[in-house]
Amino acid sequence: MIRTTLSKTLCVSGMICLSSFMGFSQSAPKPYGALPTAAQLEWHEMEMYALIHFGVDTYTDKEWGFGDEDPKILNPVKFDARQIVAAAKAAGFKGVVVVAKHHDGLCIWPTKTTEHNISNTPWKDGKGDMLQEYREACDALGMKLGVYVSPWDRNSPHYGTPKYLEIYREQLREVYSNYGKLFISWHDGANGGDGYYGGANETRKIDRTTYYDWPNTWAITRKMQPGAVIFGDVGPDVRWVGNEEGHAGETSWATYTPMAPDAGQTPANGYVLHLRGIEGTRNGKYWMPAEADVSLRPGWFYHASQNQQVKSPSTLMDLYYKSVGRGANLDLGLSPNRDGLLDSTDVNALKGFGALLQETFRTNLAKGATLKASNVRGGSAGKFGPANLLDADRYSYWSTDDAVHTPTLTITLPEERTFNVVRLRENIKLGQRIEAVEIEVLGNGQWQKLAGATSIGANRLIRLAEPVTAKQLRLMISKSPVSIALSDFGLYLEPKRQQAAPIAAQKDASLSKGGWKVINSSAADAQHAIDGNPATIWSSASTDVFKPVNLDVDLGFPLEFSAFSYLPRQDKQVTGIADQYSFQISTDGKTFLEVATGEFSNIRANPIEQVIKLKEKVQARYIRFVGKRSLDGKGISIAELGLRK
Repeated sequence: MIRTTLSKTLCVSGMICLSSFMGFSQSAPKPYGALPTAAQLEWHEMEMYALIHFGVDTYTDKEWGFGDEDPKILNPVKFDARQIVAAAKAAGFKGVVVVAKHHDGLCIWPTKTTEHNISNTPWKDGKGDMLQEYREACDALGMKLGVYVSPWDRNSPHYGTPKYLEIYREQLREVYSNYGKLFISWHDGANGGDGYYGGANETRKIDRTTYYDWPNTWAITRKMQPGAVIFGDVGPDVRWVGNEEGHAGETSWATYTPMAPDAGQTPANGYVLHLRGIEGTRNGKYWMPAEADVSLRPGWFYHASQNQQVKSPSTLMDLYYKSVGRGANLDLGLSPNRDGLLDSTDVNALKGFGALLQETFRTNLAKGATLKASNVRGGSAGKFGPANLLDADRYSYWSTDDAVHTPTLTITLPEERTFNVVRLRENIKLGQRIEAVEIEVLGNGQWQKLAGATSIGANRLIRLAEPVTAKQLRLMISKSPVSIALSDFGLYLEPKRQQAAPIAAQKDASLSKGGWKVINSSAADAQHAIDGNPATIWSSASTDVFKPVNLDVDLGFPLEFSAFSYLPRQDKQVTGIADQYSFQISTDGKTFLEVATGEFSNIRANPIEQVIKLKEKVQARYIRFVGKRSLDGKGISIAELGLRK
């Protein structure tokens, strides 16, 4: 009897040991699809950084300099890199990307590659180095530093030739060598076109697929800054999200296969079907997550006229959910003013956003919950169980057996708790696996659908329309091609929205359009260009061969003004949007004098109102807007024309 009992005991004990051994020896799931590198993982963990634009455009009130600007106009007498970086840190950003050279070609470090640099400005008697001061500010404040050296240089006489490529690469080597560890090397897609080019004043077209020899240019980054990710329209590490509105798609894949606009061609920076970047590519060839870029102001450079248009903390919070909350990173543009400081309005907006962010995500209301999974990989609760969802490790995870793709997790909170944000994350070291989830709450004895989402990835924030109070929830993975590897589950409650303090009122400088009349067109929609309604559009006839288009307006009586404005269509279409213009005035409606001509820079990616200051105040009864070129080369469209005092 004793022998039999002992035998059974040993047998049961052996089975438990064997079961335990089998559970703990269960192998991890096989990775799925393209995977992130170590540098990309660090980038994902940052979640937010800022992009700082300061240069000659700050003084000329432009978005893109032509390349003919005199460096002597740049003299930020109060420049304080620490003030700028500290404001970004207060908002929760983990690093800054400094525009070391924009398209105008002026380098804000003392480069040896061109005389068009900070040494030839009055700032610090030509002995300053802005990039170094940003480096020191980042080190002092525990922030990361990245750089943006524009591939397009509208000042260089060598642009478009092989010699410029060597100059550009040497500029990269300088910043990689002299400014410490960088987290990102940022490359714009804008390149090739009109420019000063050392006085040539011409259009230089390049083959964007071959001119920069990107594989060998990127190799410099890989060698000199191996920890930095490379950003561009085609990555190779981080892709442009395809808009400058700060949001990724509701469905957002970290994997991506870039495609050229023309079949059979090689995609490149500035030559890609950019709208595909909003969602990415399910099962794409590369792990190339999205960066969602947007400026704190309407433009990327500082314009005093936009002081009343700084985004509020609540608006920034909305953008956070639509970028970081969809697996992308948020890159927010900051614009120091002519003194070299962020305006107090900008600083306060950043501070308010940081406070909102911190208060919302300070406490995970799911802490202390009991988690019950319908399946745990190999029965190994310690290694693959749902308890891993509530620890502080982004890469510990709940996983299922290979055959189980749609498991269920029941979450029982210690007591009823109120929340309006649900956070989910995957262990992306194993790829982006989950394609859809649903969340339910138990109410009145029945499960009720609360929300759903697609594409989890590095981070997914599901923001509910209203707070919900519940004790029990159920998470259902409704679609996944493989076993899951979910690493995080969180519940959070946003603070009640406070009424934003009003920005000090600024007198509207726009002139009334009462009595204005289009006089050179009898088309029914002609008045739409001056009707004060941005939703209505005037369009010229579309032709296969583009010709400049005039719109003449009788102001009713002579008016004095110092600027004109052009608002492109706001319906997400590019048809007829002017990117080159001439603006003319007349006293009799017959003889016109040109008082401004130029380009609307970056209007494709950022179609905001363009305000063009004239060299001096003028008086006229008639104005003529000439659309000299459009984005699609087929006619001209106008949402609104206006004048400023």
